[in-house]
Amino acid sequence: MSDLQLWTAATPNGWKVSIMIEELREAGHTLEGLQVRAIDLMAGEQFEDEFSQRNPNQKIPLLIDGELNIMESCAIVQYLAEKYPSELLPEQDKWQILPWVYWQAANVGPAFGNKLSYTRYMNDVPEEQKAHPLARFNKEAQRLAGILEQRLGEQDFICGKHLSIADIVVYPWVRGWKWSKVDMSDRPNILAWLKRLRARPAFERGLAYGAPEGEVDQWSEETKARYAKAGNRISKT
Repeated sequence: MSDLQLWTAATPNGWKVSIMIEELREAGHTLEGLQVRAIDLMAGEQFEDEFSQRNPNQKIPLLIDGELNIMESCAIVQYLAEKYPSELLPEQDKWQILPWVYWQAANVGPAFGNKLSYTRYMNDVPEEQKAHPLARFNKEAQRLAGILEQRLGEQDFICGKHLSIADIVVYPWVRGWKWSKVDMSDRPNILAWLKRLRARPAFERGLAYGAPEGEVDQWSEETKARYAKAGNRISKT
């Protein structure tokens, strides 16, 4: 039996790893015995000793492989790609792909993540204080989207004709563009890429990790009502 465990939650960083796992299964790696543990972020389970001792940064996801504890989603994806070889990270293309993985970690995640936070979750911050960071992070997210749009105008996937781990790590942040209000409506290459990836069975399964049934792509009316009752606003776009 495998000693592999994934401690995760339904967030963009969590989805990177769950999608990766499902794409590896599509590639023929069964990952038999993999255990998936849902971490309740709202309850603060990531701050409890059991989690913190394995992941000092106290953020999901966490991959446990025997005695090895690996934090940081992109590091986990790369580890899995190297442990279970496939066309997701071919050795001959490794250094064409990995820079885009870390482009996501250093740029896309922070820009889209901060835009999302200021747009949706910082309800205790006055609107006038949010105006500057909202404009700043939106500008940076749009700059990054421009790079991705151009890249995808030349090829179907970020690093060529085939899916790679670069697509897997970028997708979860960009797919939520409506939620974070980073407008992509005039970026046809990105929209086509999102649709292409979402149609893959592994992406379907990977996005379902930790998501309530029927809420993979959008919230149920019950969840929307609960969110609104908490004083939060839901955008129509």
